[in-house]
Amino acid sequence: MHRKKKIVPGSLMKAVIRPGGGEVTPADGDQVIYHCTIRTLDGVVVQSTRREFGGNGAPIRHVLGKSKMILGLLEGIPTMLTDEVAMFKMKPEMHYGEEDCPVSVDDRFPKDSELHFEIELIDFSKVKVISEDLGVLKKVIEEGQGWETPREPYEVKAWISARSGEGKMVLSRAKQPVHFTLGKSEIPKGLEMGIGTMSRGEKAVIYVTGQHITETPLISAVEGVEEIYFEVELVHFVQVRDVLGDGRLIKRRIRDGRGEFPMDCPLHDSLLRVHYKGMLLNGAKTVFYDTKVDNHGQPLEFSSGEGLVPEGFEMCVRLMLPGELAVVTCPPEYAYDKFQRPANVPEGAHIQWEIELLEFEMPKDWTGFNFRQIMEDVEKIKGTGNRLFKEGKYQLAKAKYEKVLREFKHVNPQDDDEGKEFSDTRNLLHLNVAACFLKMGDCRKSIEECNKVLDANPIHVKALYRRGMAYMTAGDFEEARNDLNKMMSIDKSSEPTAKAALLKLKREEQEVHRRARNQYKGLFDKNPGEISEAGVGEREESATENNNDEHHQDLVNNEQDMQQVAARTRLSFMSGLLPKVKRLFAAVGLNRCTIL
Repeated sequence: MHRKKKIVPGSLMKAVIRPGGGEVTPADGDQVIYHCTIRTLDGVVVQSTRREFGGNGAPIRHVLGKSKMILGLLEGIPTMLTDEVAMFKMKPEMHYGEEDCPVSVDDRFPKDSELHFEIELIDFSKVKVISEDLGVLKKVIEEGQGWETPREPYEVKAWISARSGEGKMVLSRAKQPVHFTLGKSEIPKGLEMGIGTMSRGEKAVIYVTGQHITETPLISAVEGVEEIYFEVELVHFVQVRDVLGDGRLIKRRIRDGRGEFPMDCPLHDSLLRVHYKGMLLNGAKTVFYDTKVDNHGQPLEFSSGEGLVPEGFEMCVRLMLPGELAVVTCPPEYAYDKFQRPANVPEGAHIQWEIELLEFEMPKDWTGFNFRQIMEDVEKIKGTGNRLFKEGKYQLAKAKYEKVLREFKHVNPQDDDEGKEFSDTRNLLHLNVAACFLKMGDCRKSIEECNKVLDANPIHVKALYRRGMAYMTAGDFEEARNDLNKMMSIDKSSEPTAKAALLKLKREEQEVHRRARNQYKGLFDKNPGEISEAGVGEREESATENNNDEHHQDLVNNEQDMQQVAARTRLSFMSGLLPKVKRLFAAVGLNRCTIL
């Protein structure tokens, strides 16, 4: 907008040489394709895109409002119609003589002179900007179907032809569509970027310039070609998903299913019916199970999220549409090394499954349920979560508990009895989630879940115990001790449990101090300015310290060591050493930063 303020009467003049067709003119965001010949007022050609005037024959492409353009054309081209030829007379401030002009020219260019710009507007259209440098643009010729687009490592089939900006044929349309895999550098980089925005059946022109024209098996290096127009019709693509992101668990769609991905895929807790054939990824691809043969022709039926099938199997089925057929290759740890292994599947075996998702039933909601029906369903879900927890499947167990907690937001108890049952169950679910986080090693989130119970009921004994154990695991011994002592003061019957936990806490705390003392033994035994090697006495200490009394003595000795440091170490020495000591203490858990 600030550039337009530079326009003054008489600085930009237009004369139509040949009228154009249509009634619509270009607007911001449109790609304009035009030939340009620049002359002095005496008719001397200064620069041109046309061959007859020394150009290469390739027209200029710009995106109005996005490409760097001289001010005169930025204002003049939006007044033109398709096929129109016009002459623009520009003063220097309207072309390359403009102060802070975004387009540079050769020093020999007469940028301080008034010039004539002859413009032929060949075409303009809406385009999709694919690369930030405007090196890849897409013009849609015919819309495709659906909204899913291919991405790495999808397998794609498309009709492709290409020509240079000046019209030279670079790639003729073959008799068969081109097959390629995205991400394997089988087609030029810019073309791959453009196809990645297309849907099935879409026809488009993809404009590629500069660094985005890479040499590939499809097109070798083309001398002197700076710009290629690819005409593409996307026939089909096969969804190939790298589920783990490391190339080990791959799902390849063989037959499309019904609906749109991913909206029509199974949700957590869906009841699924599948046929599958399992094979060993050996030379013979030995089949070890086929539902159509070994299950009397009946499909496998299971509920997702309950750990009833191998993890890799379920992860891929959750990405399928009803009626879809897919081939899955799976590493051992996501197949049968962590699941009940069939007798004819050896340990460490890589597996291939052919899976057909016949249908699935969405999980039922509680619409129309009364309170008693809801709580009965909660008990079933909670029971499944408890089973998964005992099996060590903490992530799946947590998902079950959290599902109920989300649904609880829409449950409204009708009386005090229902309110108490509802509140007790909700608290128990939060504590179960806390237990899952603790098993998964996330103490902070475990404490947060306990706090959700304690914020409403500060004397909840089970919540205090679970938070105390989380604090202990996190190394925050003082907070853990406070919770366990408070637990005993509230409920005398909990004393045996609390005392056992406090005894464990004491041992943990002493062990941390013992390790700290061994880490720094001898470090402060020298005179100021002399440093001993940290940890040199650890082997000797471990041979003589074998009981809790000696652990206690370690703590006392450690405190004496620190007092000696304060007494005999110079300030200048400590100022250099203390940051290192702090980092070492933090590494062994002696820092007292709160976890919340």
